[in-house]
Amino acid sequence: MSDPVQPVQEVIEATLRDNDLEYTHHRGGGVLPALVVSLPGERRLKTNTILSIGEHSVRVEAFVCRRPDENFEAVYKFLLKRNRRLYGVAYTLDNLGDIYLVGWMANASVTADEIDRVLGQVLEAVDADFNTLLELGFRTSIQKEYQWRVARGESLKNLQAFEHLIADGTSDLIDQGDDPGA
Repeated sequence: MSDPVQPVQEVIEATLRDNDLEYTHHRGGGVLPALVVSLPGERRLKTNTILSIGEHSVRVEAFVCRRPDENFEAVYKFLLKRNRRLYGVAYTLDNLGDIYLVGWMANASVTADEIDRVLGQVLEAVDADFNTLLELGFRTSIQKEYQWRVARGESLKNLQAFEHLIADGTSDLIDQGDDPGA
């Protein structure tokens, strides 16, 4: 009996190589192969995505962010509305409340184009939604981090996207005296 997984794995690996995507082999707790693909982004600099190859389908899973600290209803409403516009994947939660994108591709549908579409959707969703999820679910933490960095003279460069969340009138410090090389 032939291995139904091997041809699918070969297509996936060839596609990843052709697109210059970094990946590693991972077996995890299962016997079936999995590939961990590193998708480079802008807002979220890297999204590791697991492609678990099964006998009948490939499971796609990407960690997006940890469980929100606050404003759960708004975060979950955003995720549910966003699911309506996603291709091949959907937002979900794990048992801890951490946010993931998860989807499946039938082995018969695994082609270079389909892998590109699904991984492209993962990257687009995470990159487009990451800051919104942080703003909705971690606003207080972002504000505290900002105040902590200002008090210690730390770089504020990676908080620039959240400048509008700073309500104390000191947000202009992001543009003043911050080390541009940091």
